[in-house]
Amino acid sequence: MNTLQHSVTSRRHFLKSSSAAALGGALARPWVLTGRAAEVSPGDTLKVGLIGCGGRGTGAAAQALQTGESVILTALGDVFEHQVQNSLRVLKRKPAPKEGEPPAPHYSDRVKVDPDHCFVGLDAYQQVIDSGVDVVVLAAPPGFRPLHLKAAIDAGKHVFAEKPMATDAPGVRSVLESAAEAREKKLALVAGFCWRYELGRREFFKRVHDGAIGPIRAMYSNYLTGPVKPMPPASARPAGMGDVEWQLRNWYNFAWLSGDGLVEQACHSIDKIAWAMNGVLPIKAVSNGGRQVPNHEGNIFDHIDVFYEFPDGVRAFMAQRQISQCHSDNSDYLMGADGFGTIKGWADPILTGKQTWKYRGPKKDMYQQEHDELFDSIRRGEPINDGVWMAHSTLMAIMGRMSAYTGKEITWEQALNSTDKLVPDNLTWDMTLPIRPLAIPGQTKFA
Repeated sequence: MNTLQHSVTSRRHFLKSSSAAALGGALARPWVLTGRAAEVSPGDTLKVGLIGCGGRGTGAAAQALQTGESVILTALGDVFEHQVQNSLRVLKRKPAPKEGEPPAPHYSDRVKVDPDHCFVGLDAYQQVIDSGVDVVVLAAPPGFRPLHLKAAIDAGKHVFAEKPMATDAPGVRSVLESAAEAREKKLALVAGFCWRYELGRREFFKRVHDGAIGPIRAMYSNYLTGPVKPMPPASARPAGMGDVEWQLRNWYNFAWLSGDGLVEQACHSIDKIAWAMNGVLPIKAVSNGGRQVPNHEGNIFDHIDVFYEFPDGVRAFMAQRQISQCHSDNSDYLMGADGFGTIKGWADPILTGKQTWKYRGPKKDMYQQEHDELFDSIRRGEPINDGVWMAHSTLMAIMGRMSAYTGKEITWEQALNSTDKLVPDNLTWDMTLPIRPLAIPGQTKFA
């Protein structure tokens, strides 16, 4: 049995922890602890376990292995056997040597996963954590993130947690508690909000925070793209396949597992809004959204626009759409009192105003950068803890979804104190798991 229990933090404790740590979310670079944990020398081997063996998890494991010779992968876990075996095949695959040259050393040589360390099932996460690993990569669907993070931190493991951090407010509260525990135990906790680790965007936001375009007045971000994984019709469900397996195999289409497209994918853009606001939290949000293209049994919207209000009248606008054959864009536009900041997709960011600037500095794969910094912080005994800002960015996304689903204006306090728990308790493989009806703005109630 896999019990999904999010511990509930009191409103007073949650507000206190959120406010006290707000400074951490304001930093352009991830927040680093000043206390020193037990140091790991460069030659000491760190054992890594991967939980969630899809494409992103497999990629994250590869990046962990590329941080140094003293990192090995020793355990894999997923609810599906084929995911585990495919991940193992990909990670063990070596590139073909160049003609006339001997095979070069490759991270695949550090994949040391024995057959009895390939774990399958709803409890695979716990088996990976208990297998003797030092670092855990969490890349299962985000509905499981709070449970998996709590188990890892409780067990004293360093963690890389893929974004987003939860799909509901009780999950966010659990994540904040785990982040606080990680801080006390001096465990590293790095978030998969990868743009925070991209060198050009770090310099861009540092300059914005230093006043390059004056005080921020407004910001517009968008995440306009096609659908990630359309939901198949109920008729495609194999005979005998239970509710839980059916939903897990199509996890992106169910709000309890993905959080909706706004939360699961557009959270990157929302995180950049939070980054631009330098840790200042939104006061409230109101959203428009719905389902334009039928999605069979799925219950997520395919478009949501969120309008955030911050102190001093600052506004931020987030447009998210995942519909085929439409205009695509993934950009960010900052409007300051003295100029503008623009990030067009993956291009180098620019600033215009009193001075014109475009990033011309060094470049590095941001996915690799986040793992390099994670493992370096562990070895230095100065573990990174992204906990507060990664939870706040996730809650900003959930807040926008709450407003879109209900049609109501939602305040930050309402969002963080919401009792609407999407993730089921006591999840078992053979249980009956009804699908929540697609939300109807004006009829779906806020809880």
